Amino acid sequence: MTASAGIAPNKFLAKIASDWRKPDGQFVIRPHEVEAFLAPLPVSKLHGVGRVMESRLRQIGIDNVGQLRMFGAAELEQRFGRWGRRLHELSRGIDEHPVVSERPTLQISAEDTFERDVLLSEIEPMLRRLAEKVWTAAGKEPNRIGRTVVLKLKTSDFRILTRSCTPPQPPASAGQFLEIALGLPSRVELPARTRYRLVGVGLGNFRDADAFVPQLFA
Repeated sequence: MTASAGIAPNKFLAKIASDWRKPDGQFVIRPHEVEAFLAPLPVSKLHGVGRVMESRLRQIGIDNVGQLRMFGAAELEQRFGRWGRRLHELSRGIDEHPVVSERPTLQISAEDTFERDVLLSEIEPMLRRLAEKVWTAAGKEPNRIGRTVVLKLKTSDFRILTRSCTPPQPPASAGQFLEIALGLPSRVELPARTRYRLVGVGLGNFRDADAFVPQLFA
């Protein structure tokens, strides 16, 4: 069996390090090496930077992490909101997320970015595909039941919004889950002309299955 390993001061850097010597090797990033190591890397190496964000960064002259770092936190936040500040932190190798080896499932979600920005009225096909993926994944957690259905949207100007619904009883089938998910866009109050670049569907608020007592109605 082959395996690669990354050793670094935090999870974000360790993930990059683990990719460095694949498929069978070990790579170490020491604390004093972090900024120099990151500087020449393409911005796509940063967690959360997909094709769309990479293109947006390239439009303002940012191709690698070193260039991103030079923009500064305030300017990036002005352009990209809170995500801009997070980008600056990553460019400096800062990641405060703790390492948790085992934890119960709290939410299962799936999201995707459209090839072109779309209207809210056009997202249903993607919603259906993502909901099916999430429900299939939830089925692999037989001892945990999710109660809350979540819709995530990102607008063309990178504004993120969520809508959720927690029904009296958890969705018991793929059909029920999909029905709730398809109803959530109606709770979005933005103008109809607003365009969206990303949609996500989630099932959250998981609880142990034995915590639920079926309700009987006469």
